[in-house]
Amino acid sequence: MTTTIAIVGAGFSGSLLAAQLVRRPVGVRVFLIERSGVFGRGLAYGTTCAAHLLNVRAGRMSAFPDEPDHFVKWLTANRPELADPQGFVPRMIYGDYVQAILAEAGDRVERITGEAVKVEESEKGARVTLADGRVVEAHAAVLATGNPPPSDAASKGLEDPRYFADPWVPGQLAKVGEGDDVLLLGAGLTMIDVVLALNEQGWKGRALALSRRGLLPRPHNETQAHAVAREPEATDLLGMLREVRTRMREIGWGEAMDEIRPFNQQAWRNATDKERGRFLRHLRPWWDVHRHRTAREVGAAISGLVDSGRLRVAAGRIEMVEPVEEGLAIAWRARGAEKSRTETYGWMVNCTGPLQDLARSTDPLLTNLFKAGIARVDGASLGLDVMDDCRLQDETGAPHERLYALGPPTKSAFWEVVAVPEIRVQAQELAERLAG
Repeated sequence: MTTTIAIVGAGFSGSLLAAQLVRRPVGVRVFLIERSGVFGRGLAYGTTCAAHLLNVRAGRMSAFPDEPDHFVKWLTANRPELADPQGFVPRMIYGDYVQAILAEAGDRVERITGEAVKVEESEKGARVTLADGRVVEAHAAVLATGNPPPSDAASKGLEDPRYFADPWVPGQLAKVGEGDDVLLLGAGLTMIDVVLALNEQGWKGRALALSRRGLLPRPHNETQAHAVAREPEATDLLGMLREVRTRMREIGWGEAMDEIRPFNQQAWRNATDKERGRFLRHLRPWWDVHRHRTAREVGAAISGLVDSGRLRVAAGRIEMVEPVEEGLAIAWRARGAEKSRTETYGWMVNCTGPLQDLARSTDPLLTNLFKAGIARVDGASLGLDVMDDCRLQDETGAPHERLYALGPPTKSAFWEVVAVPEIRVQAQELAERLAG
């Protein structure tokens, strides 16, 4: 008998799960559902900006845990000029790689273009309903929807064509003129992507990146040795972090962070709700900028913009935005300052990153899942509540037998599951479970 699996989302997570499923020796057929009609790329690898590089060296970016040199071999065959295991490859090239993997699955993966608005258990196993009324029946369904669009909370309710609530709407950044000044809400990886994209199109203006703490992601250390996994002695999350700080003083923060990477998920799963809350409130910003680093070339480009005065990075918050003839008059208060200052910018771009609280999402699929009690948000509002085996939990906490989630939506349970090295392991384990 052929096992059928419906996967909602065809970015990296969904595409890799599909490829893993059809690699199983048992008969599996996959229905891969993607509303954009573009399969195998997703937001991260769908970029057309050559300056957007992977944040991990090519030698560690294989899609398959049991074939660590798979990506480098693919580069050698298809893009030999980029086949350096220590190099940082353009993200759009990695998108080509994921699409090539998906193509190898052939007709065992049926690609369905459409927006899933409802997922539920059925007599056969699972049912996915699309916005146009089509229904996909399968033995099980997996939500691989990736990261949600950014929150719009920091904009003070602004509705103006000079404010980009979602920076990745196609063609939007092209509206920014060569000499225009830009205010960027956020100073993380999204902000860096936006600045690099603007630079590539010939922008020569100035920008202010404003975030609560004004922290920039750190670049990879070019001289850092490859870290060997070192299990921390502490079993609790906060104790582990104290150990990491000690190791940072001994060997440097880059290597110390890499040492504990294989143990981060388990530490998070062992943590109490109180420990998780303290981490998220007080330590998360510093964790993010050290843990999610940029390529060396990206770090150098951003440093150059800061040194030249074209990019300012400040800690603070917006107090008021008023449309004026020249653009947007923005009053913002620096962290610790008594008074705000008002500056005029031609554009304002939301770079705050993915929405953190899924309960506030307006996505039809999530809205319907929550309304029907089929799914719920976890206690820390990080993602969907799932079991350790990725089964979705309903509003009472009971696990479904045929509904699963994969990748970023499962951050509540695993924390470290937004990057390729973690997602590929999760996809492999889930494929084995579903095929079995």
